[in-house]
Amino acid sequence: MRELASEPMTPNSLTAHGFPEADVRRRAREGAAAIFPDLSEYGSAVFGANPAAPRDGIDALRLVPPVFMPRRLEMLIELGREPLYDDASLATSIGGFDAPMPLYLSALGSTSVAAAGTALAAQAGRLGLPMVIGENVAPVSGFRADGEHRALLARIAAYTDANDTGIGGVVVQQSTEDANAEVWNNVYTDPAVRELMDSGRLAFELKVGQGAKPGLGGLTMVDERTAARLEEQYALQRMGDGQVLRASSPGTFIGEILRQQVHLMRNNYPRARCWVKLPPARDVAEAAAIAWEAGADAVTVDGAEGGTGWAPNVFVDQVGLPLAECLRRIGRPVGTLLASGRIHDGARAVKVLALGARAVGVGRAALVAVDEDSEHGLVRFAESLACEMRMLISALGKYAAHEPGPEDLWDPATKVSAVHSKGEVFA
Repeated sequence: MRELASEPMTPNSLTAHGFPEADVRRRAREGAAAIFPDLSEYGSAVFGANPAAPRDGIDALRLVPPVFMPRRLEMLIELGREPLYDDASLATSIGGFDAPMPLYLSALGSTSVAAAGTALAAQAGRLGLPMVIGENVAPVSGFRADGEHRALLARIAAYTDANDTGIGGVVVQQSTEDANAEVWNNVYTDPAVRELMDSGRLAFELKVGQGAKPGLGGLTMVDERTAARLEEQYALQRMGDGQVLRASSPGTFIGEILRQQVHLMRNNYPRARCWVKLPPARDVAEAAAIAWEAGADAVTVDGAEGGTGWAPNVFVDQVGLPLAECLRRIGRPVGTLLASGRIHDGARAVKVLALGARAVGVGRAALVAVDEDSEHGLVRFAESLACEMRMLISALGKYAAHEPGPEDLWDPATKVSAVHSKGEVFA
């Protein structure tokens, strides 16, 4: 009997309902060329805006370049010529890791669609993008068996073998319940991870919650054989047709528990960076502040639009704050803020950066891209985002990934546009 948790993917087997799947697949095939209309229409068609109803508050925002650009003048003087979009630098630091652009691979768990984990890991490694490994990969699919690399270590090995840039890093996620599996202890002491640790490119992420099902633990469908192996560690519910729902506890937190968890991470694993992942909760700003104050190197906020795993429909549709509202409540972050939630193009990414995030995470887009092309899909997708982001950031008169800000956004719902450099708000 097969184990659903390790079922291989076949090309174009993945669907992403309610997500711009076709656009992501085109990016995975064509790279930067995909950000333009089809070349076959060049010279025979005219193009203009194609307005569509925004799906959320971030889609509704518009990026608004100014006429007067003092930062562009600075670049002109520095370069000795007029700046071009390719002069915009995307290099940044993400939770203690150097990265070529403000992009990281979000946590992908142990569901069947995440069986592409090693292909994604290899491409993320080639790019030097930080990669998060989901909290239930080791408990469900294994850490090491009979001396062989399995799910978790296989992803790490694929990443490090492909990574010759010396940048990026691997983030291993763990929830409160998964502490029983000693995932962090096993990773921290394993020789296969020593290179990452010695180079400062290993992090552990405490999973407090997630976007797709805030307030609910991880859910994965497994078969009866896998369920028998997991029954002492997880709650199980038979769903019919030989399928079993494996449910994780979401964990219990108050401010002091979160603070002490971060302290424990820093004390017990001093050579690993400390990340904290928060759900789109109404007190997300308070939780982020506590995590930063306790010493977290990065706080990841997963908007309600995010999620790649198995979740009840009612949670996906009706539970949790949209990412835009999470970022609004946090305001100007006092530490490194990372954000994920339906990131699929450069405009959405730059808007999230302007709202305070240091970098954006991709989950569904990454899975669709590698489903389209298991060798180069994520690489080409990232290339398309990088080209778009350079164009957009330079159009704002800025030339570094961290420079976009709230003044670069206009919200048609409130009729408030850019904030002038002197602090005046124009409506």
